[in-house]
Amino acid sequence: MSEFFEKLADCNPNHQNIVFTVIAPEPAGEKALISDHKLIWESTENGFFSRNFEKLSEITDSGVAVIEGKQVFCEYLGQEKQLVVCGAGHVSIPVIRIGRMIGCAVTVLEDRPKFADDARRAGATEVLCEPFAEGLKKIPGNKNTFFIIVTRGHRYDQTCLELIAQKEHAYIGMIGSRARTLRVKQALAEKGIDRAVLDSVYTPIGLKIGADTPEEIAVSIMAEVIQVKNKSLRRGSYSKEIINAALDETAKDMKKVLATIVTRKGSAPREVGTKMLIFRDGRTFGTIGGGCLEADVFRKAVSLLSDDDRKTCLYRADMTGRDAEDEGMVCGGIIDVLLEIIE
Repeated sequence: MSEFFEKLADCNPNHQNIVFTVIAPEPAGEKALISDHKLIWESTENGFFSRNFEKLSEITDSGVAVIEGKQVFCEYLGQEKQLVVCGAGHVSIPVIRIGRMIGCAVTVLEDRPKFADDARRAGATEVLCEPFAEGLKKIPGNKNTFFIIVTRGHRYDQTCLELIAQKEHAYIGMIGSRARTLRVKQALAEKGIDRAVLDSVYTPIGLKIGADTPEEIAVSIMAEVIQVKNKSLRRGSYSKEIINAALDETAKDMKKVLATIVTRKGSAPREVGTKMLIFRDGRTFGTIGGGCLEADVFRKAVSLLSDDDRKTCLYRADMTGRDAEDEGMVCGGIIDVLLEIIE
């Protein structure tokens, strides 16, 4: 399975990447990876997925489908979301913190050393302390990049927006009054920047929640980012944290379990496709919701690691009854979690 994670790590984020896994009937666990409409890896050479390749193209969303009598979990993969924050002033600091809390990589561009240090202390993944134009040259952008322009003045806003508008992106938001942002857009349109891109910029930035303080403004900005992110096709995710842990040379010979939520009914703490990697020595990477639910999945994973005859297990967590409530599973939904041995 290490080859699977290597292939995942090498996938082009701008291609359509899909993982298919047989989850029932037993024996389950056969997997395939499709990138750019090509079958680039399968756990069984010329196996089930090769034989049914044409049928895979008929699946257009993440979830469970039935192919030739087998239940197959399909994941349209979204790459790690990246926030690029231009400016490191008072609003940027809580934006950085919230961005990291929701699992985004956060790159900050700031030309003032003191403010750049503030961004580092706030937990930014990367800080580029240099003129905005120079920093933006180092960021290619892609369909998973969210640009947030919160600089200290409209001339810096204009410099950033001019360069960003020519990059691939998922979102561009710019702080400022309607009059100020209109002037910036008009100036760039006169310079030949695509008017359609300029019209798609979220200005004034953030959802209208009556935000006043820097922290409230940051909440409104990140709420808008989340809204835009979640309008797209629901996608699974193999985070960099999980991929790196699975490929770690120091633990490559250690058995581990990949836990993935494959179905979800009612209220549940995390979405379909959410993952956690569980090592035999007790280490975990990622989370599928925390609390008693996660503790139960951990125990099931440890049990599977001790079973030499099984490679997979489908565990159902029912959080709808009194027993679940007494155990602290208060969400009230039902989820199925696929546990797979990774060696």
